[in-house]
Amino acid sequence: MAKRSTVKNRKTTSPQPKATTFRIDPSVRRKLMLLQSVLNKPLNRLVNEALEDFVEKRTAEVETDLLQILMRLRKYRRSDPKFEKAIAQFVNAEASLGSDDPVEGRSRVKAGPAQTMVQKLLRG
Repeated sequence: MAKRSTVKNRKTTSPQPKATTFRIDPSVRRKLMLLQSVLNKPLNRLVNEALEDFVEKRTAEVETDLLQILMRLRKYRRSDPKFEKAIAQFVNAEASLGSDDPVEGRSRVKAGPAQTMVQKLLRG
């Protein structure tokens, strides 16, 4: 008796496009409808082409921005490899405030009876 193969023949296909809902501004929709009639293309194809162009353009812009930021960071690291300048600036800024530092050394106001009860309940 011949054994049956349990592996089915499966075609490798790309995933089907997913239906998505967007709110399109009426003036943009009118322009799309005009393009659809002039170019005789489905509205879905026009929208996909426009989105593809937009994503490609924005991706290139973001990549350029990120590369510029990376170059500035590398330049800064070369200029202060052990962050000695940054640490000195921080120390000077802290020292310049002296006793007027609005965050340093704040005293806690003693909790009132209601706050004390809530805190006890929260702590268990």
